[in-house]
Amino acid sequence: MALLFASPDDDPVAWSAALRRRLPDLEVRVFPDIGDPAQIDCALVWLPPPGLLARLPNLRAIFSLGAGVDRLLEDPTLPPDVPLCRMVDPSLTASMAEFVLLHVLRYHRDLDVYEAQQRRAEWRLLLPKPPSATVVGLLGLGELGTASARLLRAHGFGVVGWSRTRKAIEGVRSFAGPAELPAFLEGLSVLVCLLPLTPETRGILNAALFARLPEGARLVNLGRGAHLVEEHLEAALDSGRLAHATLDVFAREPLPKEHPFWRHPKITVTPHVAAYCQPESAAELVVENIRRLRSGRPLLHLVDRARGY
Repeated sequence: MALLFASPDDDPVAWSAALRRRLPDLEVRVFPDIGDPAQIDCALVWLPPPGLLARLPNLRAIFSLGAGVDRLLEDPTLPPDVPLCRMVDPSLTASMAEFVLLHVLRYHRDLDVYEAQQRRAEWRLLLPKPPSATVVGLLGLGELGTASARLLRAHGFGVVGWSRTRKAIEGVRSFAGPAELPAFLEGLSVLVCLLPLTPETRGILNAALFARLPEGARLVNLGRGAHLVEEHLEAALDSGRLAHATLDVFAREPLPKEHPFWRHPKITVTPHVAAYCQPESAAELVVENIRRLRSGRPLLHLVDRARGY
C-alpha cells in the first residue's frame, strides 16, 4: 500500500519515520514526488494543491492532518466518493487547549491593557481578580472545545459553551442552537471561537453578535478566518464594544503584509499556530485507519460532507 504525504507545514521526514515504524510495509511518497499516481491508495494531507487528489485514480481514503477539513471541501475537484477522515489526536487537542488557556490567562491578568500602557509609558496597577470572575464562552464544544472547557474549569474559570447540539460537560453550562445563542453571550468576559466552518457558521462573528456581548469583552478566534466579518471587528474595537481580539486564523493566509490587522493596537495576530499534531502521537490514528482500510472495516472520524465536519 502506498500513501501520499502532502503538507506545506508538517515535517515529512518525521511523519514518514513515525508511519514506517508502525507499518514497515507502508510506502510513503512525499509530494511532489508522486511517482505513478495509480499506485497511491491513500493520502495524508494539509492544504494540498487544488486538484492534486483528483489526479489519484485509485485513491481509497483521504486523511486530514488537521481537525478542520473546510479547505479540502472547498476544492471542487475533491473526489466525491472517497472517504475523508479528520484528525483527532491527543497532541493536537492538548496544544489547542493549552493555547486557549494561554490567551484566557493573558486577558484575565489584563496583559493586553498593560501592553497598551507600555506604549504610552504609563505605570498603572490593575488589581488581579479571582479566576471565577472571568467567564469564558466557547463557541464549539467538539473534541477541541470540550478539552479546552475542562482545562479552563480546572483553573477555576467560569465556562459556558455553545454548539449545534447540547453537550454534557461537568461544570460547564451548555447552550445549543441559534435560539440559545443570545443567552450564551450574556455576561462573557472572553469569547473563544472553536467552531468548524460550515454554511451556518460562516460570518457568525459579526456586528449583531458583538452587540450582545458585554462592553469590553475580548475575542479569541481559533476556528477559521471566514467565521469573522473583519470590518465588523474593527468597528467593534474602535468603538470600545470589544476591548481586544486575538486572531490565529484569517480569510487569507498568510495574512497580507498590508492588512490593517497587523498594525491595529487592539489586535494580536498569530500565524495559524494554535494547534498542530505531533507525528509520534498522531501516526497511531493514521495507521489504525490504514489497517481498517486494508481489512474493509469502517474508518475512524469520517467527515460528514453535508455537515462540513
